Amino acid sequence: MAKEKRKSYLLGLGLDGKDGHRRVTRGHNFRLYGGSEETHSVMQEKAIKFNEELKKKGKSLDEVSGREFKDIAENIGLKPFPRQN
Repeated sequence: MAKEKRKSYLLGLGLDGKDGHRRVTRGHNFRLYGGSEETHSVMQEKAIKFNEELKKKGKSLDEVSGREFKDIAENIGLKPFPRQN
């Protein structure tokens, strides 16, 4: 049986949407859900910039290492989620 190829996505969750709108954006390598209009717009911008950086490297999201992912995220201004110990 052939293995099913898995697809990686950037996932953005905005938790500050209080205006009743349900914002969903799907794009190449990303899925964004929720947030205020401003937050959702920022998530869109970051996802697009992330994909631009991948394109510059000539790689897909599935091909980057964890270190490369972190470097790209830092370069475009994404902040890491704080770890809970």
